[in-house]
Amino acid sequence: MKSDNLNILKENKLHPRNKHHDRYDFEQLIATCPDLKPFVSINKFNSETIDFTNPKAVKTLNKALLKHFYKINHWDIPENYLCPPIPGRADYIHNIADILASSNGGIIPKGKSVHVLDIGVGANCIYPLVGHQEYGWEFIGTDIDAVAIKVAKQIISSNALTDSIECRLQADPSFIFNNILKPNEMVDITMCNPPFHSSAAEAESGTERKWKNLKYKQPSKPLLNFGGQNSELWCKGGEVSFIRKMIEESAFISNSSLWFTSLVSKSENLPAIYNALKKTEAVLVKTINMSQGNKTSRLVSWTYLNETQHIQWSLNRWK
Repeated sequence: MKSDNLNILKENKLHPRNKHHDRYDFEQLIATCPDLKPFVSINKFNSETIDFTNPKAVKTLNKALLKHFYKINHWDIPENYLCPPIPGRADYIHNIADILASSNGGIIPKGKSVHVLDIGVGANCIYPLVGHQEYGWEFIGTDIDAVAIKVAKQIISSNALTDSIECRLQADPSFIFNNILKPNEMVDITMCNPPFHSSAAEAESGTERKWKNLKYKQPSKPLLNFGGQNSELWCKGGEVSFIRKMIEESAFISNSSLWFTSLVSKSENLPAIYNALKKTEAVLVKTINMSQGNKTSRLVSWTYLNETQHIQWSLNRWK
């Protein structure tokens, strides 16, 4: 197994193509999405901001960002579903674009010929929305939550993206790839932001630390990760168990995707993940460090195809 660790992103820096390097321009965002105005106030540093402890404010900020930067005019999610930060989600998209470019002579493949599988698309559908708007890719989003799939489909339909983004319910939560891809169906890359925690209690403890780091007083009724269903926040065995399962299943569909990828929240989990990839005889493994503010995560990608097969793949699908 060849390993290629790419520490190319400096601390606290988003990807160079990420549109969210600057502070939020609330004047522009309000002009795009007037619903945001009631949530904007002046903080002690005399700067405009929102109350990040207010789920409605966070959701409306996301709505404004998606509309202003990605031309997503209709976006909404039910209460208590994960409302992810857009800049970090966009970073994942830009990094997998670079991974695809590494198999295409350094050129990012764009348009409908590129197919991406998003494991755990969630009600928010952020990765497919951003990925399609930035690169024109087509997406398949999967989830074990029927409500999340229904809401994601509504977002897709209301933005006239049904020809580019499809959502599929994973009816058996014990599987990740199984039952999702159709016979002989191929995608170019898969992506996943797996549940971080191993239990509900651990998820709640992590949320308490987040509140302390943000220096906000935690509300009497805890807000898990500023929203999030159980399946979005934790699974038995945590992210190591989830990613191991993903790796095991990926070996059985090794020719169905050029690349497989996953975010890894904890660096101490990397050795176990590398060991699992070695057991499945992955040909090449790449690790990219990603940073947003004080948060650091890792993107691990792997492929079972050799260099010649990568060249042939790009010629057959992207040229």
